[in-house]
Amino acid sequence: MELDTAVDGEGTCRALAYPALVGRPEPGDTVLLNTTALAMGLGTGGYAMVVAVPDRLPPDPTGPGHLVKARYTPLQATVLGADEQDSPHHPALADADSLTGMPVIVADLHSALPPILAGLLAARPGTRVVYVMPDGGALPAWFSMSIAQLTAAGALAATVTVGQAFGGDLETVTVHTGLLAARHVLDAEAVILAQGPGNLGTGTRWGFSGVAAGEAVNAAAVLSGRPVASLRISEGDLRERHIGVSHHSLTAYGRVALAPADVVVPELTGEFGARVREQARPLGERHRLVSTPVTGLADTLQTAERDWGVRLSTMGRRLDRDLAYFLAAAAAGRHAAALLG
Repeated sequence: MELDTAVDGEGTCRALAYPALVGRPEPGDTVLLNTTALAMGLGTGGYAMVVAVPDRLPPDPTGPGHLVKARYTPLQATVLGADEQDSPHHPALADADSLTGMPVIVADLHSALPPILAGLLAARPGTRVVYVMPDGGALPAWFSMSIAQLTAAGALAATVTVGQAFGGDLETVTVHTGLLAARHVLDAEAVILAQGPGNLGTGTRWGFSGVAAGEAVNAAAVLSGRPVASLRISEGDLRERHIGVSHHSLTAYGRVALAPADVVVPELTGEFGARVREQARPLGERHRLVSTPVTGLADTLQTAERDWGVRLSTMGRRLDRDLAYFLAAAAAGRHAAALLG
């Protein structure tokens, strides 16, 4: 829940509280805040976080479940894992070992979730799509407005949080069991796998949280899924390393992903389109490059934003400032729909 808080000597600030962890703050309560994100001027995550309501602590958890997430931190929480022995889903997952060819669309950034979904559902309405959220970005799925809006609109069937991430419709220990739970418990026809809000990057080849996209390709492949790699493409980013095909995609898919995937290359026009194709070309040594039309996808994205009430934005840039980014993600969804027939 979002709060307006007053900090002595510093004025007011926006704050977020997760009632399941800290209880439900009421007007007039004193709250303990973590203001690190505000002090750092973060765009994603630019809230103070409620650590506790000292005068009214939440009740002790009573279970069920013994998966501890955010382990060994003051806010560690116990949840019921779909893959643990006490779960009603344990029998379905105990020997599960295959995704039976299910498409798994992998992306670097959380902002790719809505456009991938838009491209997929425009081409194949009614497809049951599940989002699998690993722990490279935000840990609580509750932080994502996109998840809430897409689910409320009926576009997204469910969310599975894996690793240290939590708050999904199902919780699992690993990306592998997250994918299997999406398929065998939630009856997913396709999965979108991308980190939660917030991407950590250091400007180095290997120091970015999206490197896990390459590992996700491997996980999907080893479980007999069909990995579909969504390229991170930008025409509006001011950083040279992200213009055209981002170095994040080139590293994650070109170096980390050892299993072959369908790498979707959107058919963009002009010099920029030629640059994207040339940058993606080396990925064809390991993967299948799939040239995918983007005709009509700009209208699809605008319709999705209006009908689903979701805000399409990446790194603060909207559709009009970086259309290529959203077209690339939507093209990956369009290709996944084609695989489903």
